[in-house]
Amino acid sequence: MKEGSSRKVIYAALGANTLIAISKFVAAYITGSSAMMSEGVHSVVDTGNQGLLLLGMRRAKKPADAAHPFGYGAEIFFWAFVVAILIFAVGAGISFYEASTSSSIRIRSPIPSSTTLCSPAPSSSRARLGHCL
Repeated sequence: MKEGSSRKVIYAALGANTLIAISKFVAAYITGSSAMMSEGVHSVVDTGNQGLLLLGMRRAKKPADAAHPFGYGAEIFFWAFVVAILIFAVGAGISFYEASTSSSIRIRSPIPSSTTLCSPAPSSSRARLGHCL
């Protein structure tokens, strides 16, 4: 695959992810959905990743100099590695943040379900047979 076509694909993905992120944030605002907010952040991270890949492609074209006699061609691999680490780190950071704030409130003081129709005790014979209360 030629570099020009790779660059076009990255620019197309950059534009698409930007529009997708905007639409997800609008949907999260309208619905109040934390899942949609998370998806919006995911799209922003993807957009940033494409920016880093474009940066790596541009820097890899630099000609050889005294400090780098073989050139900068391998720099694209460094930036791809940075992208992989950022995907992992940002995803993990948001997961830990979400788990430590909103989820812990629900765990400490759960809201009892009013729609439970079957016996919650799995050891009872009625629950094993599927009999509802």
